[in-house]
Amino acid sequence: MNITTRIAGAAASTALLVVGALAAAPTASAAPQSVSAAALPKACDWEWAWPQKEATTTAVNLRSGPGTNYTSLGTLYKSVHFTEYCNKKFAWGYGKVTSGPNAGRWGWVKESYLWP
Repeated sequence: MNITTRIAGAAASTALLVVGALAAAPTASAAPQSVSAAALPKACDWEWAWPQKEATTTAVNLRSGPGTNYTSLGTLYKSVHFTEYCNKKFAWGYGKVTSGPNAGRWGWVKESYLWP
């Protein structure tokens, strides 16, 4: 067997190993997600040191911004879990819905309707 054949065989084996490793690697969506300060809305004026796990005390709108003048993104029913990452003047919390029909959506909820 000459040197050219050996090099070609080694290159093919290496390519198969690399392709196999890439195919077995988890997708980006499978990786745990964390929220950086850069990803939080500019409307936030307070960022929690750790996410606040809360629940709604009654049915409340998930809003696109911190105020009733913003669009409703859906209704969160009583006892829906909401993880708050930051807030606006301790009146509106921004975070992710973690249970119920709107699970996975991000938005704003009036603080008076959240309970730890």
